[in-house]
Amino acid sequence: MKIETVRVTEFSYPSHRSTDAAGHSHPGPLTQARLSLLTITTDDGQQGHAFAPCEVIREHVLNAFFRKVLVGRDPLHREKLWAELEHWQRGSAGQLTDRALAAVDQALWDWAGRALGQPVYKLIGAYRDKVPAYGSTMCGDELAGGLSTPQEYGDFALKLVARGYKAIKLHTWMPPVSFAPSVAMDIRACAAVREAVGPDIALMLDGYHNYSRTDALTIGRALERLNFTWFEEMMNEQSMASYAWLSEQLDIPILGPESLSGKHYSRADWVKAGASDILRAGVPGVGGITPTLKVAHLAEGFGLNCEVHGNGAANLAVCAAVRNCRWYERGLLHPFLDYDEVPAYLNRLADPMDADGFVHLSPAPGLGEDINFAHIEAHTLRSY
Repeated sequence: MKIETVRVTEFSYPSHRSTDAAGHSHPGPLTQARLSLLTITTDDGQQGHAFAPCEVIREHVLNAFFRKVLVGRDPLHREKLWAELEHWQRGSAGQLTDRALAAVDQALWDWAGRALGQPVYKLIGAYRDKVPAYGSTMCGDELAGGLSTPQEYGDFALKLVARGYKAIKLHTWMPPVSFAPSVAMDIRACAAVREAVGPDIALMLDGYHNYSRTDALTIGRALERLNFTWFEEMMNEQSMASYAWLSEQLDIPILGPESLSGKHYSRADWVKAGASDILRAGVPGVGGITPTLKVAHLAEGFGLNCEVHGNGAANLAVCAAVRNCRWYERGLLHPFLDYDEVPAYLNRLADPMDADGFVHLSPAPGLGEDINFAHIEAHTLRSY
């Protein structure tokens, strides 16, 4: 069995999300957003699919790397194919990103699940069939009634608890919000949420990514008083020494690295340096399901949890397949948006959550995404 074609379909879909100048998501007017679907087809007609941003798996990346490595190869040789694509990264002038590598890896896992008639999380080796979710908020904003004040964070937290979440993670205010970053506002928002939900809901903070060591220490000590579960990405992650320093100062667990490049290699260095108490990896960010599993097993070997960054079917599959991940990150959430509304390119949510806060894994083969191919075909912008 050999890979015959690798194709990308760009399509549009309606969305109420907008992106600010720094790349953070917020509610916005209804627009037509763009997304790409990568499809790997083998000579028996079986297919595997993965969604990715159009900019990540553009035509140059498809022709210069994906097709050269994949076409004519055995789709079950995922580790070999991933390693060959990773080798190409060095000479790609930065064009073959980890996120592009992740799309291929996801599509190969999806192919395997569909071909074998099994959900991916069971092919990996399932640990559980449902995962507790934490509600992950959008970044703060200046929208009245949204997430513009500490009180609004508290009010929204009560709604999330009523929805069934047993844990909530705050993303607070970041530029270009006029008053951001603000140590005082971050602490006030965290205090308002703790007061609103009481002592039994787990709380986390994903702070401004470029706070200084001293500002991060001030916030961290406040989070300790508020009994937060972890503190995440409060400083530039390229400075591992800053995280090692902060971990030594605080009792609250430090989680990371989230956005740092380097896949499992850089995360091994963080473990050795004592730069975090909980390791972090997400399928798009570290290059696929394959390296995310490497990170999770690395963490397990050192007695650490590995919390998976971000939502989506691939991240959910990893959460269900490893025992040292406590939560699934569900979001991003905002008072003005309905996360449970199914996007037009799917027939159902990839991460449905019950009233007790558990996300249930789909028994469907592959990654479990019920793709609305009719919508994609009707709204195709181009394919190559």
